[in-house]
Amino acid sequence: MKIFANHQIKDLDTYTIEHEPITSIDLMERAARKIYYAIIKRWNKLQPITVFAGPGNNGGDALAVARMLHKEGYTVTCYLFNPMNKLSVDCETNKEKLEKLGIANFSEVESQFKPPKLTQDDVVIDGLFGSGLNKPLSGGFAAVVKLINASDATVVSIDVPSGLMGEDNSFNQPQHIIKADYTFCFEFPRLSFLFAENQTYLGEWEVLPINLHPDAINQTYTPYKITTLSDIQGKLKKRPLFSHKGTFGHALLIAGSKGMAGASILSAKACLRSGIGLLTIHAPICNLQILQTTVPEAITQIDAHESCFACPVETQKYNAIGIGPGLGESPESELAFLDLLEQVNIPLVLDADALNFIGRNKNSIKNIPYDTILTPHPKELDRIIGNCTNSYSRLSQATDLAQATRSYIVLKGAYTTIITPDGNCYFNPTGNPGMATGGSGDILTGIILALLAQGYSSFDASLIGTYVHGLAGDLAKENKGEIGMTAQDIVDYLPLAWKEIAQ
Repeated sequence: MKIFANHQIKDLDTYTIEHEPITSIDLMERAARKIYYAIIKRWNKLQPITVFAGPGNNGGDALAVARMLHKEGYTVTCYLFNPMNKLSVDCETNKEKLEKLGIANFSEVESQFKPPKLTQDDVVIDGLFGSGLNKPLSGGFAAVVKLINASDATVVSIDVPSGLMGEDNSFNQPQHIIKADYTFCFEFPRLSFLFAENQTYLGEWEVLPINLHPDAINQTYTPYKITTLSDIQGKLKKRPLFSHKGTFGHALLIAGSKGMAGASILSAKACLRSGIGLLTIHAPICNLQILQTTVPEAITQIDAHESCFACPVETQKYNAIGIGPGLGESPESELAFLDLLEQVNIPLVLDADALNFIGRNKNSIKNIPYDTILTPHPKELDRIIGNCTNSYSRLSQATDLAQATRSYIVLKGAYTTIITPDGNCYFNPTGNPGMATGGSGDILTGIILALLAQGYSSFDASLIGTYVHGLAGDLAKENKGEIGMTAQDIVDYLPLAWKEIAQ
């Protein structure tokens, strides 16, 4: 699924109007009816509806919804805010349609406004401004936002919560953004929906299809996409009947240190559960016994150091190398990693402490092999690129890093984002908060490492690995719930996740 910028959505609307063909007011009617259906599905006629409409097309949507609800028998109070005495053409049309119904509680506000008393029984429909907003709300509109946010009413926003911009909110004013309980947008989510700091405004959000013209959607380029199951299924390789362990690659995992063997175990188990033919784990002496006991399928290669990674590693015989889970931050490991980075010439999977070493030695960025996959969480990424004040700027700077290093960045979190060297960003839809637990990231490293060693491209390994990782977490949640989940549960459900995708 593509995610479009605000100006592109306007172009898609225009193309649909010209080529379907359909009038703009009928397209607005189609969109409003989707909102209407979403509302009557959730709330009955006993709950009063208060509509706040702005002067543009977002307000036009809201007025059309108000009309439909009134005809259905809901008690509707509607305020149309028009301080400049200038409505969009379609907003004006819907105003006239509403007035013809003779709704007693309809007010057009040009200056003075007597605020209604909103209670917990009220449903507020927010149609002040849509995602095309390009500056923070102020003045009277900011006051209306404050009124709505201070109430106990259930708030439903059309397109976006008013005041929230569709993409970059770096210079926005949080106190001037509606805090919705539900957000219903049309055809595609907005980019800002996928950023952590905006979740407090969105509530539960849903994309409502309004059948914009498919030709326009297919022909319009955007760097932002949400991965779908069909995307993943189209990339899976069939395992040939006449095959052996060498067919499916040999991966090297450099992981673990004193007290951190669990990270290497989880990563290794995930790798083995993701189709790898052979796995070698390079670990310190202190981890040998537990690795041989818990991961008997893996080959163990023991570092000469008692408690950490410190010695040179022979890398030529491996198809892919993963470095970082539980590695620790000892000076010996840091030096060994930096030396390895200078010598190796195949794509790596870098995680955890390997990323922290790069953050402390920024000159080493130039040594990252092309097509390497970096799997940071936001703080690990910030240590490399510098502190970012919001998710939009972090995504932009991460894209710059991916392009500069010709690497792939898997930025972990809700909607984990795969950022490619050509500047495209793929948001992963699978996963849940139960996965916010120690070891989850180590598992992702193991999955991606297995795929890379099997001959998948860095892009496909990142895309598939992230999706399967989240799906395994979703299956674990379905059977065990979020609260009691551990990282081991994710590993345990990996076979079922692979089975589900392969069907």
